[in-house]
Amino acid sequence: MTGLYYEEFEVGETIEHEKRRTISESDNQRFCDMTMNQQPLHLDAEFAADTQFGDRLVNGLYTMSLAVGLSIPDTTDGTIVANLSYDDVEHPNPVFHGDTIRAQSTVTDKRETSDGERGVVTMRVEAFAVDRDDEDDGETLVCEFERTVLSLKKEEQ
Repeated sequence: MTGLYYEEFEVGETIEHEKRRTISESDNQRFCDMTMNQQPLHLDAEFAADTQFGDRLVNGLYTMSLAVGLSIPDTTDGTIVANLSYDDVEHPNPVFHGDTIRAQSTVTDKRETSDGERGVVTMRVEAFAVDRDDEDDGETLVCEFERTVLSLKKEEQ
């Protein structure tokens, strides 16, 4: 169990998640198949070549799901009761096959539940495509959203 308990989250802290993942064509295809999303922009190279992007895009919901997954070990692995909401989701830039994604979470709010037994924590999760040749800093923001969780508190000793 590597997640944080409610008391361990600090408003304003940014948690850099070390794990990264390079998205393959197969990842995107399987996600689209599992979710029954047959949007040609994700799956049809000829169709996508004629769009403003010039190539197939990775499904945005996969990008968001991947960002959540990359954040779990450092935030809520084994210490979560439930995910309560995902809000203000944005995809400011596209993701392509072969992009490597990293994520970071910034704690924006926390409060105890009314019974005082658990805590509600809100984080701003950001996902970046790293090492893109066309970016000066090597990173491009590709997805951001707020994630609110119901978190366990430490058991009193």
